[in-house]
Amino acid sequence: MTRLVLVRHGESVWHAENRYAGVSDIGLTPLGLAQAGLLAGWAGDAGLSAIWTSTLSRAQVTARASAERLGLEPRIDERLRELGFGHAEGLTRDEMGEQFPDALAAFHADPVAGHLPGGEDPVKAAERFTGCLRDIAAEHEGGRVLVVAHTTAIRLALCALIGVPLRDYRRVFPFLRNCAITEVRLRDGQAALLEYNTELTGGTPS
Repeated sequence: MTRLVLVRHGESVWHAENRYAGVSDIGLTPLGLAQAGLLAGWAGDAGLSAIWTSTLSRAQVTARASAERLGLEPRIDERLRELGFGHAEGLTRDEMGEQFPDALAAFHADPVAGHLPGGEDPVKAAERFTGCLRDIAAEHEGGRVLVVAHTTAIRLALCALIGVPLRDYRRVFPFLRNCAITEVRLRDGQAALLEYNTELTGGTPS
């Protein structure tokens, strides 16, 4: 049995305008850095055995605060990156509606079959992300591991792990707070969702 704590990175520069970042390498805001500090404070007493993160800097910076708190070296894996959103990268929802209204309507109807134009296939993204999670669980059997990644990739992975149709990821898991705690248990190939989207509050960020 391995417990995996899945965390979305701290607030990014594009968050305030709700621009789709995808695989664009966007940095954290001052609030995002403070959220990473709160996560590090939580991590100090969480009994973690390892920290993994995606290749994107907003996730790495978030993970580094916890790694430094624990004296660990974060493990970086490309499979934990966010989906590529293709032509939607850097755009707001309104801008997408102006540039490709039909494709946006298809995305709203079914975000998997009608994924954003030029973007990564969500099915393949879920496969790579859950494959990485299973490898992490096998390497750290019996441990508790912090995995810092991205909102859409995490929500797709949750659906894949617990048997929810991928097309429903936006409905069943409508959002993830930055640096909130979501925890799953992997045991004998089966997954259980232990906690979802718990916001960290209180205290001064470390």
